[in-house]
Amino acid sequence: MEHECEDCLIFQQTDLFSQGFPIVEEIRRQGKLCDVTLKVDDESFSAHRIILAATIPYFHAMFTNDMLESKQKDIVIRGIDPGALEALINFAYSGRVALDNNNVQSLLAGASFLQLTKVRDACAQFLKRRFHPNNVLGIRYFADVHGCAPLVEAAEKYIQQYFCEVSLSEEFLNLSCAEVLDIVKSDELHVVSEEQVFEAVMRWVSKDGGSRKQHLPQLLAKVRLPLLTPQYLTDRVAVEELVKTSHECRDLLDEARDYHLMPERRPLLQSFRKRPRSCSCVMGNIFAVGGLTKTGDSLSTVEVYDPAVDTWQMAEAMSMMRSRVGVAVMHNRLYAFGGYNGYDRLSTVEVFDPQKKAWGRVASMQCKRSAVGAAALNDRLYVCGGYDGVTSLNTVECYNPERNEWTYLANMTRHRSAGGVVAFDAHIYALGGHDGLSIFDSVECYSPQTGKWTSVGPMQTRRCRLGVATLNGKLYVCGGYDGSTFLQTVEMYDPDTNQWQYVAPLNVMRSRVALVANMGKLWAIGGYDGVSNLSTVEVYDPSANAWSFVSPMCAHEGGVGVGVIPTF
Repeated sequence: MEHECEDCLIFQQTDLFSQGFPIVEEIRRQGKLCDVTLKVDDESFSAHRIILAATIPYFHAMFTNDMLESKQKDIVIRGIDPGALEALINFAYSGRVALDNNNVQSLLAGASFLQLTKVRDACAQFLKRRFHPNNVLGIRYFADVHGCAPLVEAAEKYIQQYFCEVSLSEEFLNLSCAEVLDIVKSDELHVVSEEQVFEAVMRWVSKDGGSRKQHLPQLLAKVRLPLLTPQYLTDRVAVEELVKTSHECRDLLDEARDYHLMPERRPLLQSFRKRPRSCSCVMGNIFAVGGLTKTGDSLSTVEVYDPAVDTWQMAEAMSMMRSRVGVAVMHNRLYAFGGYNGYDRLSTVEVFDPQKKAWGRVASMQCKRSAVGAAALNDRLYVCGGYDGVTSLNTVECYNPERNEWTYLANMTRHRSAGGVVAFDAHIYALGGHDGLSIFDSVECYSPQTGKWTSVGPMQTRRCRLGVATLNGKLYVCGGYDGSTFLQTVEMYDPDTNQWQYVAPLNVMRSRVALVANMGKLWAIGGYDGVSNLSTVEVYDPSANAWSFVSPMCAHEGGVGVGVIPTF
C-alpha cells in the first residue's frame, strides 16, 4: 500500500505482522533466540521476552517495570496449570487457542491470572453454552473465584430461569445456607408457583435435617408464603413436621393465613412477601393468533415473533378462522378460545403444542363467545364474558385440562364484552369492556379460594377492546376505545395502593390491541387506530418509561389474540 504526499512516498505492507509472527513462532519452536524460561511445577517453557511483553499484560508489567524477574533467565510461575500456561504462551505467538471440555476451566483460570481478558471471555462463552441444571452452580462458583464477572452474571440468570431444575441437583443440595438464601430471596426466579420455592427449601433442609433445621425459619422467611393457596398452606406447609416444631415458622404460616382471611390487613404485610416473582431474563416467542385482514375478514393464520432476532415468521395455522379470539398459555401450550369465524360466534377451543408444532381440539366451552378474555391460573384456564351474537355476557367458565371439561363459576358483576382478562396476584382480573350500552372503567377480581368476585380500584379511563398484562408485580392496561376516542393512553395498577396511574402513552392509538409481557418488557401488538387495522408492534421498557417500535407483523392486520411460550 502506498500513500503519496508532495515530497515523499510512504510504503506500508499490511500483511507484515501476519507473515512475520509465524516465523517468530517457528524460531521459538527451534529454540533459537529465546531469552527467558518459564517454569511451573516440573515443566519449563522457553520464549522470547519481547513477545511475551507485547502480547500478555502480566508479562508486560513484569518485564517493563524493573521487577527482579525482568533480568532473570529462569522465572518460576505459581498459581497456573502447566498445560494452560503452555497453551497461552503458544497463543502469544499464534493468536489461537483450542478450547474443549477438558481444558476450558484451566484456561479460564490461566487467562485470568495472565490478564488475557479476551481469552478469558472466550472461555466464559464456551462454558455458557454448556450450562446445565446439574453444573451451573459449580461453574458460577468457579467463575466467582477467578473474577469472571460476565460468567457469574450469566450463571445467575440461568439459575433464575431454570430454578426448578437447578433446585433438584446435587449441587443445590450441597450449597451453604447463605448460598441458598441468596437464591431463594431473588425477585427474578422463574416459577409457576411459589410452591416450587417452598419445596426446594424443604429438600435442602431435609438433606441433613439434623444440622440444617436451625436454618429453616431464616429460609422460610424468604419464601412468599402469602402467594400459596390456602389449601396448600393447610395440606402441605402446616403438616410439615419441621414447620410445626418451630415458633418462627408457625408465625410465618399464620401471617400467610391472615393474608387470605383478612384482606384489609394486606397493606401491612412486607411488600416483597406478596409480590409475585418475575424473571425478566426469560425469553419467549410471541404467537399472534387469528385476527383480521385489511378488509375485516377473520383469519386462521398464526405467526410467531422471535425477540432475539426481531423477526416474525409464519407458524402452523389453526383449524378454523377466529377473530376476536381469547388466548392463554398454560404449561407451555397455547390455547385459542371461541371468537368469530365471519358468520357465527364460536364455542370451540383448540390448543397448540410447540413440540409437535400442531394444533389439536379440546372440549368446547358451554357458551359461544367472541370478544372474550382468557387467562391461566393454578393449572386452570378461565374465560370471562364476551359476546354470544345476541348479548354481552357476564358468565365465567373454568377449564380443567385433566378432565377435559368446562364448569361455570360465579358470574361477574358486569356484563363484559371486549374487556381485558388476566391472572394477577393469585386472582383473575376482569377490566373494562362494555355491555352493549356503556363502556366501563370498572375492575373486578375473582378469588378461586372464595369463589367470589370483588371490585377493586377503577381505571382512570373507561376502555373496551383494551390490552392488559402484568409485569413486575403491577397490572398494565393500554389503548382501547372509550366510546368517542381511540386511545393511546397506558395505565398501571399498584395492588398495594389499589390505585391506577398513567405511564408513558403508546406511540399510536390502538383499539383491539393485544398486550403481553416478555423479557421484562411489555409488547403492544396490532390494533385499530380509527382508520386502519394495524400490523405495527411497540415495546415498553419500564425502566425508561418509554415505548419504541419493533418489527411489524408479517401476516396480520390487527385484532389478534396473543400468547407467549417460553423458549426453554
